[in-house]
Amino acid sequence: MNQNLTIKSWAEDDRPREKMILKGKQSLSDSELIAILLGSGSRDKSAVELAQEILAVSSNDLNKFSKCSFTDLIKFKGIGEAKAITLLAALELGKRRKDSEIPKKNKITRSNDIYSFLKNKFFELKHEEFYVILVNRANEIIHSEQISKGGLSGTVCDGKIIFKIALDYMASSVILCHNHPSGQLQPSNEDLLLTSKMISFGKMIDLPILDHLIFTDNGYFSFADEGLMK
Repeated sequence: MNQNLTIKSWAEDDRPREKMILKGKQSLSDSELIAILLGSGSRDKSAVELAQEILAVSSNDLNKFSKCSFTDLIKFKGIGEAKAITLLAALELGKRRKDSEIPKKNKITRSNDIYSFLKNKFFELKHEEFYVILVNRANEIIHSEQISKGGLSGTVCDGKIIFKIALDYMASSVILCHNHPSGQLQPSNEDLLLTSKMISFGKMIDLPILDHLIFTDNGYFSFADEGLMK
């Protein structure tokens, strides 16, 4: 065995594990990361060299490498069942992480963005429902939630619940939404009063109400567009 090629004989900051501790995971090459998973090489190759051999067969392309099967891996001298399973597990974790990446947040720049985001929730409903949309400082939606569900002519909306949810999610501002099953777009007196109260309280705690939309199957009414958010 060529002792000059074993990981243990390298300078400490060149060994994959020590290098990760000293310099951070970003400093490691692909082959060094794979070598850490392998743990050891073969009789003739260090773990790094074995990793380099595996990557070379995949044209040094991680996407190709990620498609290796158990059978593909155990063909390499120095990779038994345990090492092959370790590599496959790491590849699967990487795939799952990619699949679970947080999607890009919807951004609110106008009332129609709000309407497009929630219109399917209200379409063809025969009763009223009330939703709240929470946004961050960049006006990106961070959460939406149904607050209440009622009858044909109204639903109860508790401001305390709305502001508690907004504070729990550390929202920067709030958008109110509810539907009129009757198809009437104009706000009722109750809608106007509720909105006024919510705006006033939001100002007190520095949590502004950006808009209040009334949904119907044929369109929407925006308090902000009509200059009613004062």
